Amino acid sequence: MQFFVDTANLNEIREAAELGILDGVTTNPSLMAKEGITGEKNVLDHYKAICKIVGDDKDVSAEVIATDYAGMIKEGVKLAGLHENIVVKVPMIRDGIKAISYFTNEGIKTNCTLVFSAGQAILAAKAGATYLSPFVGRLDDISWDGIALIEEIAEIYETTGFETAILAASIRSPLHIVQAAKAGAHVVTCPLSAILGLLNHPLTDIGLAKFLADHKKANG
Repeated sequence: MQFFVDTANLNEIREAAELGILDGVTTNPSLMAKEGITGEKNVLDHYKAICKIVGDDKDVSAEVIATDYAGMIKEGVKLAGLHENIVVKVPMIRDGIKAISYFTNEGIKTNCTLVFSAGQAILAAKAGATYLSPFVGRLDDISWDGIALIEEIAEIYETTGFETAILAASIRSPLHIVQAAKAGAHVVTCPLSAILGLLNHPLTDIGLAKFLADHKKANG
């Protein structure tokens, strides 16, 4: 399973890359705004900076702002032209599906975002989406089972032979990462804190402290 970091913070992206386990980055307008990145030129330059950090073999999802077909095509083509590893992130709406079909025919990679049902996942895959982003945490927030949706989509894709990668999004915790992996997600995208949380276990800390104490006792 691949690990993407869900952020527009360059320091967090660098830290994730230094761990040696980073496979890509996802962003959205909210994450850009959080970092104070505004204005088209600044946003485009920021995407270039992200691509430079992650390297030439890792995908970076860049989201369109437009919600109409013509607008999404215009923005998506501009975004894809920034770097060969840009993936155009498109919302799961009617014109979004049309845009994904267009981008697929043009050889432009896409990430269909804001997915909350198996039916939406089927449409995105039929349109040729490279990635599909079901929002696990947001489903959990309304008392639906986000991980169960990952399982359902994984079963459908395996049965039908769809090649769209399931990118589990809205991941809130280390447990979500493990659950998504078990459910069949090909990728998880999450804050760096969730990835770092996988490191933690009290028995690891206790064991390491004992090893160090024993070494000190034996060696003075």
